[in-house]
Amino acid sequence: MNRRVFGITGWKNSGKTTLTEKLVAELVRRGWKVSTVKHAHHDFDIDKPGADSFRHRQAGATEVAIVSGNRWALMHELRGEQEPPLDAILSRLAPCDIVLVEGYKREAHRKIETRRLEAKDRTPLAAADPNIVAVAADFALTDKVLPVFDLNDVKSIADFIERTTGLVA
Repeated sequence: MNRRVFGITGWKNSGKTTLTEKLVAELVRRGWKVSTVKHAHHDFDIDKPGADSFRHRQAGATEVAIVSGNRWALMHELRGEQEPPLDAILSRLAPCDIVLVEGYKREAHRKIETRRLEAKDRTPLAAADPNIVAVAADFALTDKVLPVFDLNDVKSIADFIERTTGLVA
């Protein structure tokens, strides 16, 4: 399946989640159907101890689906298996116009790098990653090899993503 995928990458506290959230809202406002994939730390959990679904997983279920009239979720326990590659996750998503991927620094999809003065690490990633096609920062950059956006200029970044992914000509 050939999907339009665009990533938001950067170091911890560089503004990835805030930019992703704003881009989703802007692209949806423009009429696009948007899905997201977020790479998290290995110990994350969306379930709460004591919940029925948590108890199912604790009992050994590999997959647990929770379904209601408003939403459904599918949790898959790896139980020692390797973390699936991004392509495997993308293949499980329902059809949409574009998937925004937060994180996944080392995957080979086009991405924008976020940089903030307050980030713990400000070492540029773009120099070592040819898949980074732009930078969004909250400070002035002197090295402008790639297109550079203000981290808060969501409309211009969304325009760039639409053009780069072929959503618009």
